[in-house]
Amino acid sequence: MNPAVDDTCVMIDGPWSHRFVSANGTRFHVVEAGTGPLVLFLHGFPEFWYAWHHQLTAIADAGFRAVAVDLRGYGASDKPPRGYDGYTMAGDVAGLIRALGERTAYLVGAGYGGMIGWATAAFHPKQVRRLVVLGAAHPLRLRAALAADPRGQLAAAGPVLKFQLPRFEHVLTRNNAALVGEYLAMWGGPAWVSTDEYRDYERCCREAMRIPQAAFCALETYRWAARSALRLQGYRFVKHLQRPITAPTLQLHGALDTAVLPRTAQGSGRYALAEYEWRLLPDVGHFPHQEQPELVTGEILRWIKTG
Repeated sequence: MNPAVDDTCVMIDGPWSHRFVSANGTRFHVVEAGTGPLVLFLHGFPEFWYAWHHQLTAIADAGFRAVAVDLRGYGASDKPPRGYDGYTMAGDVAGLIRALGERTAYLVGAGYGGMIGWATAAFHPKQVRRLVVLGAAHPLRLRAALAADPRGQLAAAGPVLKFQLPRFEHVLTRNNAALVGEYLAMWGGPAWVSTDEYRDYERCCREAMRIPQAAFCALETYRWAARSALRLQGYRFVKHLQRPITAPTLQLHGALDTAVLPRTAQGSGRYALAEYEWRLLPDVGHFPHQEQPELVTGEILRWIKTG
């Protein structure tokens, strides 16, 4: 029997403060450090705000207000039964920027958080000063690659396609969420996966996914993406995503990323109208912010300090 878990497990102590902010009709758990221009960090799957613990302090020390959020459905944020569509998730980010008392923010997203970053920059362009994306293709580029590259990106998406199965959240949380550890190991670079720090991080992510309803909510984002492909709402979402990205965008991608293939992600530049830079990181998998934290922090600072 799995021991009970509640959302206090994500209230990890450190040189930062925890608080709750209401935005877009939902209460979000945010973790912040420093003062200055806002840098908002969006985690991916199967992570939570702690994905950015390396960056939070370093970005704060550089003169910025660094804020990492538990996305809707994750960690200590609210877990409503609905709202996991791309529109609402982008609206969450725009609402958070306002709720944090700012008109604009530098946006940094990894994995699924990176896709939300792309969507936010498309739907709410005036609120995104600059965008940094890690391990995430533009949603339209990913959609095209799934159709055009069946032996590549479609095969790589195999584990995620299982999320469409009913009640798969119970599989995800079985044996103390062992499957979360399997995803981290499968998608992470070998050099990182062999470290003690990886084992500590894996334990944190597995525990966070076992918070009641967190696994269901996490899978709902992927289920909406699949369901919407056949619905009018999905058609409108795709139509709106065709707006060019006007925020200067830096895209960092691990050369060993087996979840979102580098060749898939590299095609995202076609959607960027403003300054755009692509950087491929050797010997890095799907989690650059964890695998090469100092390098990633340096790249984020370089990008946000120029605008």
